[in-house]
Amino acid sequence: MSTAPLPATPDLPPSTVDAATGHLRDVLAIAIEHGPGQRALVVYDTRTGLARALLAAYRRNLPDAEFVDFDSVAADQVLARFRQLAPKDLVVLVQSTNFRLEAFRIRVELFKLGLKVIEHVHLSRMPGVQGEHYIDALAYDPAYFRGVGRALKSRIDTAPGARICGGGEELVFASRFEPAKLNVGDYSEMHNVGGQFPIGEVFTEALDLEAVNGRAQIHVFGDTAYLSNRPATPVTIVVERGRVVGTENATPEFQRVLDIIRADEGEVWVRELGFGMNRAFTRERRVDDIGTYERMCGIHLSLGAKHGVYPKPGFKRKDARYHIDVFAVTDAVWLGEERVYADGAWTLREP
Repeated sequence: MSTAPLPATPDLPPSTVDAATGHLRDVLAIAIEHGPGQRALVVYDTRTGLARALLAAYRRNLPDAEFVDFDSVAADQVLARFRQLAPKDLVVLVQSTNFRLEAFRIRVELFKLGLKVIEHVHLSRMPGVQGEHYIDALAYDPAYFRGVGRALKSRIDTAPGARICGGGEELVFASRFEPAKLNVGDYSEMHNVGGQFPIGEVFTEALDLEAVNGRAQIHVFGDTAYLSNRPATPVTIVVERGRVVGTENATPEFQRVLDIIRADEGEVWVRELGFGMNRAFTRERRVDDIGTYERMCGIHLSLGAKHGVYPKPGFKRKDARYHIDVFAVTDAVWLGEERVYADGAWTLREP
């Protein structure tokens, strides 16, 4: 079942494996609430140093689990093992790329079976020291994630609007917001338990997308290879009535992203307003996988019409193709008249 081989990558330091062991112990016990009476299945590969480090940490934390090397078995064997589990059992996926099981959408189908899921994906995009950053991001502080996350949601859900200030620019959301969604490791009020790790995000979007106006400096954006692309000089986007209508200092790759969106969707909407909470990722401390870096402690936006969480009139799911994460230089975030972000950190506590 192996895909094209990846270049050999060295093992991570033993101290990093020790750190992963401790962080995942907390994730399993506190976030996932995996108990000793429940079964666990870990499906993994060993193609990268980061995958091997996570595998070692799970072997220490789940000594009674079943471990399956994805590259040594057939697809039907993996699927059969999934279906042998009972609801509330746990599946862990450690993937240097992204496991493919024909038309089987792994996490979605596992949730349909009532299983808990911890997914680690695209690990090959984070070589060397980035693997250490990734493992640092697995640290689970429930008081911080749940407390600050709930406080942010409380403010977002009642705020009359928001301002994102950074690099001398300001982006104004003159609208109330959709009910904020939490990705903070608290699944007590959710149907599904688990998801892609690392975690740490609260997200929403304007109820009135056309009420978003201003300018923002973009220090990282997701490029056409799904990698974190950092221009030497931040790209300034100009937003009018919720659409990107101009840029300054745009690199050829950033312009290519905009051109692709415009070619297929006609215009470039700004939709998601994401409040990243993971303190292991900053403007300077990055990883190349854009889906992982999305948790970075700061503000990210999405470009493109696609945002399936919040259906909007006039946006047909079949026509909305793009959701490109871009990260705004952020010095201050205001929700209404309250400043909630300063000096690279959220300033709220649990309400």
